[in-house]
Amino acid sequence: MQWEVVIGLETHAQLQTQSKIFSGASTRFGAGPNTQACAVDLALPGVLPVLNRQAVEHAIRFGLAVGAKISPASIFARKNYFYPDLPKGYQISQMELPLVVGGHLEILVGDQVKVVELTRAHMEEDAGKSVHEEGFLGPHGEASSGIDLNRAGTPLLEIVTEPVMRSAAEAVAYAKALHTLVVWLGVCDGNMQEGSFRCDANVSVRPMGQVEFGTRCEIKNLNSFRFLEEAIQYEVRRQIELIEDGGTVVQETRLYDPDRQETRSMRSKEDANDYRYFPDPDLLPVVIDDAWIAAVRSKMPVLPAQLRKQWQSEFGLSAYDAQLLTQDRDTAKVFEALLAIVGKSLAKAAANLIAGELASSLNRAGIATANAPLKAEHLAPLLTRVADGTISNKIAKDIFAILWEEAVAGKTISTVDQVIDAKGLKQISDSGELETMIDKVLAANEKSVAEFRSGKEKAFNALVGQIMKASQGKANPGQVNELLHKKLS
Repeated sequence: MQWEVVIGLETHAQLQTQSKIFSGASTRFGAGPNTQACAVDLALPGVLPVLNRQAVEHAIRFGLAVGAKISPASIFARKNYFYPDLPKGYQISQMELPLVVGGHLEILVGDQVKVVELTRAHMEEDAGKSVHEEGFLGPHGEASSGIDLNRAGTPLLEIVTEPVMRSAAEAVAYAKALHTLVVWLGVCDGNMQEGSFRCDANVSVRPMGQVEFGTRCEIKNLNSFRFLEEAIQYEVRRQIELIEDGGTVVQETRLYDPDRQETRSMRSKEDANDYRYFPDPDLLPVVIDDAWIAAVRSKMPVLPAQLRKQWQSEFGLSAYDAQLLTQDRDTAKVFEALLAIVGKSLAKAAANLIAGELASSLNRAGIATANAPLKAEHLAPLLTRVADGTISNKIAKDIFAILWEEAVAGKTISTVDQVIDAKGLKQISDSGELETMIDKVLAANEKSVAEFRSGKEKAFNALVGQIMKASQGKANPGQVNELLHKKLS
């Protein structure tokens, strides 16, 4: 039987504020346990929550970015459940009237653009954290768990999709696009290791062609794109094998174990009525008028989707190149800075340099794009010298490596022309000199010449390789190809 996978994601993005959503306590990561939990976070008797205005503005900004409706009035509700890390015995969230309704996000899967519809995005507070570290002992020496309430009250935006994704690859592409957007907007720092951006995946399968959805399972708290992909792939296999063996999928919440690369049952899945939602009597409805929305809109940056379309149209970039260049604002700024120096005619070459040598060097060194030691003014001459025929692309890569080593070592960075002159790297473009070189290579490789003339195209590439070797990589590749074709024909 052919199976169709159905996936919807719920993503918790921690809103980038200095204080918590209903108190003045700090949201700074890494403080000692329970040192950033004030009386409101601890739910001490008599305390009252006060809504953080900046958190609301971040939510509005996100809603505008995805083309959603901003609710003129939204209500906070109490979501009742009992966990040790939830001091009030309920979580303040939104149910009937979320702040952001609808919206969509474009993703790139392979070379195909897909639109993922959003159901809603609502504000809520985070819970604390249960600590189950080995060696954690209670007051009488017994093995115990601890509770750290520093995260309690941290502002979250829960972003919920429709169940429109059909593979783990689509889910990862969506999660990456969403991560890019919230960081780009400045509403979330996107730090997945610190829990600022984490996904819950709702996964089900159904026979191909069936309209009704299968029974879904929710995989909680996936804090890396790799874990998200692995968890979905395992869960899909588990559900299909279970059904094909005559079993039934049970609606439940599951956890992913990255060490065993498997999901396992956590608890039976609750429905909304199990949480006994009701409006929080301590919080007034949030009223958002047109003036407030207009004020937030006026401060919005150009969105990555807008830049992608503009650059594809104006510079002829592929969807893939445009996606790479807008993966974060710092990468986009490097591209824009390069174009400001070399002009739009070299846009494709600039994109290749950023996505190729620069990106791989940054990854190997573990350096963020914002802290790249080579700036646009160092890189631009590489592009212009390739364009005017002074050096080849291969030589440009060698020069990049020299400049990079100088930069990371803290040395004075040479100019591209200085490296060309010092190393004698200027490309050989003189036809007479190239013809002499080609004649020598042809005379020394009669077998390759005969193979090419008998129809073996690979022999031509072998001859080009010999010529480039003889020139120590300095021969103009375009001229070599042209002259060699003439000689052989």
